[in-house]
Amino acid sequence: MAEEKERKGDGKHKYSIIVPTYNERLNIALIVYLIFKHLRTSGLVIGEARFCNLGIDSSCGWLIRDESFCLDVDFEIIVVDDGSPDGTQEIVKQLQHLYGEDRILLRARAKKLGLGTAYIHGLKHATGDFVVIMDADLSHHPKYLPSFIKKQLETNASIVTGTRYVKGGGVHGWNLMRKLTSRGANVLAQTLLWPGVSDLTGSFRLYKKSVLEDVISSCVSKGYVFQMEMLVRATRKGYHIEEVPITFVDRVFGTSKLGGSEIVEYLKGLVYLLLTT
Repeated sequence: MAEEKERKGDGKHKYSIIVPTYNERLNIALIVYLIFKHLRTSGLVIGEARFCNLGIDSSCGWLIRDESFCLDVDFEIIVVDDGSPDGTQEIVKQLQHLYGEDRILLRARAKKLGLGTAYIHGLKHATGDFVVIMDADLSHHPKYLPSFIKKQLETNASIVTGTRYVKGGGVHGWNLMRKLTSRGANVLAQTLLWPGVSDLTGSFRLYKKSVLEDVISSCVSKGYVFQMEMLVRATRKGYHIEEVPITFVDRVFGTSKLGGSEIVEYLKGLVYLLLTT
């Protein structure tokens, strides 16, 4: 708590990146590498703050810069693993030795308990004043993280969410049936719930920590419906939500955890939100 107050006093932010995992041994090392690449070395400038023209002392953190944006990033990655039998936790422990236990936090659970509770569990251990949630299967490319951070700083948004359904966004690697299913699910939700965002079922988002704590406390759904409920509840509470176009890439390694039961739960969740929000 004292650490958070000190950060707010000097105007700096810390980003806690929560990554739930289950059988992601083949993906977790690569996603961690890419997070570090895009937050630590995207336009990395050490001792050369003059390139940013902002007078930032680069010794205090990592600088990411594009043609119009420079930011001093402090971040941690919180891996919430649900008892993966494939050795995911062993890989994470090796990553801790490589990157440091202050940067890579393993917060394991004994078994699969649902995506929503995984975020709640990770949130308990987050020390940042902003929280990013993203998948471990490389569907969410970390190259978009600077855009999320930039959008939030420019707009002071409470939530920045990635969207596949605006200009610049898209999907790669899905067959026609899955594209139609996803698109249909979003159109149905838009028609019934009027959430004010274009992509309700995506799960690549940046939240102000206080906002995430507030919204998540009012959610009752588990699994994939959880993502939809989070944005609907946030909209109803009047929080400012911005969108960033992303390209969603189907997983390369491992198998998808989306099945018929998740689709049924989605429809049940849609009806529940229609009646309760």
